[in-house]
Amino acid sequence: MRRSFARQLCLFDKMSLTLLQLNQLSQSEFVRVVGPVFEHSPWIAEAAWLKRPFADVETLHRDLCKIVRNVGAERQLALIRAHPDLVGRLALAGQLTRESTNEQASAGLNQLTPEEVALFQQNNVAYQDKFGFPFIICARLNKKEAILNGFAVRLKNSREQEIQTALGEIFKIAELRLRDLTQG
Repeated sequence: MRRSFARQLCLFDKMSLTLLQLNQLSQSEFVRVVGPVFEHSPWIAEAAWLKRPFADVETLHRDLCKIVRNVGAERQLALIRAHPDLVGRLALAGQLTRESTNEQASAGLNQLTPEEVALFQQNNVAYQDKFGFPFIICARLNKKEAILNGFAVRLKNSREQEIQTALGEIFKIAELRLRDLTQG
């Protein structure tokens, strides 16, 4: 029975899991399923698995975010740096994760003119030069105009403000990704 459930998990791309199912996963299965909620950072899901069972999706999300808040500055920066630039080299080469590809497309970033692509890339360079990590914004909650405005506003911030802003945006992204993979 365990093996058939594991085989069913291979289909999770096409369906959602219930919270009960998530709570019953082995650690490796949980990390495989929940790991992509935070870009290239499965260590967060690995730590969260120990906190099972989760009463609801909000509790799971809160626990995931708490792990990030408590790991220290270096791990937080590694998480931030695990995110791709918006309309960056990876996006243009079609090498983003499925989640990032869909999120950037939802903001219309896959339908930019060459001039708009150049503007995004100029902003990415300016932001990276100032802060040392990529500009992160929850693309699913924004469109290209708001994102471009976000660059202008946030380039005026301090590095510490931007670290906190980036983490807040990552938490929004994670919540949406988590809701995508769960029912309810």
